[in-house]
Amino acid sequence: QVQLVESGGGLVQPGGSLRLSCAASGTIFSIKAMGWYRQAPGKQRELVATITSGGSTNYEDSVKGRFTISRDNAKNTVHLQMNSLKPEDTAVYYCNADLQVTIYAGSVYNYWGQGTQVTVSS
Repeated sequence: QVQLVESGGGLVQPGGSLRLSCAASGTIFSIKAMGWYRQAPGKQRELVATITSGGSTNYEDSVKGRFTISRDNAKNTVHLQMNSLKPEDTAVYYCNADLQVTIYAGSVYNYWGQGTQVTVSS
């Protein structure tokens, strides 16, 4: 069974840092794009950052210069380094990935992790 498992959330003071990690497990032939999304209370889920299999990245405007997404293809993991955190970054953060689950190129499916809470508060 393929799954994404996040870790690294928690409570941090404004200006602090956190590093989120997401590990993909199960029968995976290859991992295409990976990304992080977040959902604050009463708001829609929004894109935070994405990274392609080749390492190209994209960031939501409010996190540019503060967050860095990276991936380790050998370990099937993606990370989100979050610096200079603000109270408005408080949300549940979700890992997302397009995974090819068999040798056939068409067997690419989108998966979500269960989410990890990030709270920025003094």
